[in-house]
Amino acid sequence: MKVKVIVTLKNGVLDPQGKAIQQTLNGMSFDNVLEVRQGKYFDIEVKESDESKAKTQVEDMCKKLLANLVIEDYKIL
Repeated sequence: MKVKVIVTLKNGVLDPQGKAIQQTLNGMSFDNVLEVRQGKYFDIEVKESDESKAKTQVEDMCKKLLANLVIEDYKIL
C-alpha cells in the first residue's frame, strides 16, 4: 500500500528557503506571490494491506525520522 506524507514547517517558524524562492519568483515578474513555504513530500510504499495499520506505521516513521516535531508538522494522506 502506498501512503503519501507532507511535512511542512510549523506556522511561526522562519523559512529561509521559502523566502528565497518567493524573492526569486518576484524577481522573475511573479509580483503577486506574497509568501512561499517549502516542505517535503514522501511517497512511502509499505508491505501492508490494511490501510489503518499502514498509516499507523507511517505515522511512527514520521515521529521517529521524517519530521522534526519541534519545528515541523506532518500530514498523512
